[in-house]
Amino acid sequence: MNNLLIFPIALPLLIGMLLIIFRKNIWLHRLLSVMACVFSGSVALILMNQVKDSGIQTLQLGGWQAPYGIILVADMFSALLLLVTSIVSLCCLLYAFHSIGKESEEHYFYPLILFLITGVNGAFLTGDLFNLYVFFEVFLVASYVLITLGDTRKQLRESLKYIMINVISSAFFLVGVAYLYAVTGTLNIAHLSVRVAEAGQDGLITTISFLFLMVFSLKAGLFLFYWLPGSYSVPPGPIAAIFAALLTKVGIYAIFRMFTLIFYHQPQVTHMGIGILAALTMILGVMGAVGYRDLKKILTYNVIISVGFILIGLVAFTEQSILGSIYYLIHDMIIKALVFLIGATIIGITGTSKLKDMSGLIRTHKALGWMFFIAILSMVGIPPLSGFLGKLYITKGAFEANNFWLGGIGLLASLFILYSLIRVFMDVFWGETVMSKDEEKGTTKGVMIPIVLLTGVSLALGLGAEGIHEYVLMAAKGLLDQNQYIFAVLDKGGI
Repeated sequence: MNNLLIFPIALPLLIGMLLIIFRKNIWLHRLLSVMACVFSGSVALILMNQVKDSGIQTLQLGGWQAPYGIILVADMFSALLLLVTSIVSLCCLLYAFHSIGKESEEHYFYPLILFLITGVNGAFLTGDLFNLYVFFEVFLVASYVLITLGDTRKQLRESLKYIMINVISSAFFLVGVAYLYAVTGTLNIAHLSVRVAEAGQDGLITTISFLFLMVFSLKAGLFLFYWLPGSYSVPPGPIAAIFAALLTKVGIYAIFRMFTLIFYHQPQVTHMGIGILAALTMILGVMGAVGYRDLKKILTYNVIISVGFILIGLVAFTEQSILGSIYYLIHDMIIKALVFLIGATIIGITGTSKLKDMSGLIRTHKALGWMFFIAILSMVGIPPLSGFLGKLYITKGAFEANNFWLGGIGLLASLFILYSLIRVFMDVFWGETVMSKDEEKGTTKGVMIPIVLLTGVSLALGLGAEGIHEYVLMAAKGLLDQNQYIFAVLDKGGI
């Protein structure tokens, strides 16, 4: 048992509850929120090294042994995502200090962000399906409030759509949990893996797996993403950044966990279904990214494209492809937070998200422009930047698994990502300067620090990839070897 596992969940939760009491003390909110992110990241680093040295870490809450009690599990995959979540959350909070506004800060912005982090961390660490549902609801309820922080009619409309879609998907989540429990008699994820393997993944269990795929596809923006472009384009900048970086990634994590540990016996059915959805997601995402001339919409459609691309690795289901998916998932969490924060800064300066009303910002904001250019190259996968290794391994794994059509669509999608974002760069930063420094609607004062930090992390992931390769490789091998997870949870638990 490792008591450290409770801290990434309990600490932001308790601090968020405490901050509700001291509503007017904004400096206390800022300080404790940053401390929560830093401490959670430190715990994640410790867990990564413990998993590396001693194997998967577990904690049976209340002393109840698995599969009967609530269990937290940290393998290398979840520990890596915990660390990236802390980095992204910290940078979005630092950005919010100078951009979110006093009114939002006094209306529980920081407690809500901490509750959202609680849910995300809990989803990464939980070892049973029902608590996965609980933690999904924790961060979704926080996001329901965060998406409404503002005073526009469009925000209200999109927030209602966002809430309605997620309430419906949560209802289907519960239905799936009920059916799976009725068939297997357990909700512990490791125990489910054993029971499904023993019984065989027949037609009924495969049908249940597609129900879960539908639920997590709604959460991740896989094909069923019609709610995402509007919902992610209306919140304030730091909220949109944390949504784009974290919320869809929890859905991706759930798909990987379920379809590598439980529903992996019929890949020609389940994984091929995921492949078709991934291909359609990339194609439709590309159409949106290329078709719009609005900065917010272009960025949100690029979120959708990356969801499809990451899941190519799961479809191929080889060590190379899974390795690439994890690399690219880590990269995408960082880079999406970065481009959304840069986008929010551009909109703050110009007062608009319409590309036709922007031009020549490179003359007054050189650092911002070149960091956006670096982010573009990273998203496309230009070596040696952070997106390169992920795209290389995913594409190589797809070709090795004879999924040439899917790998080809992924490569074509990368070209359209380049086109859509280079067009943004040329329209916004190149050309004639149409706005002098005095005419700017906003300022970059204070907001450049988190942007520089995220750019630095992105560059470090690319230029120093060998530093995390051992950890990512271990995470990939752990996803492909179900016995590691099962042994850590059940055998150590006394079953």
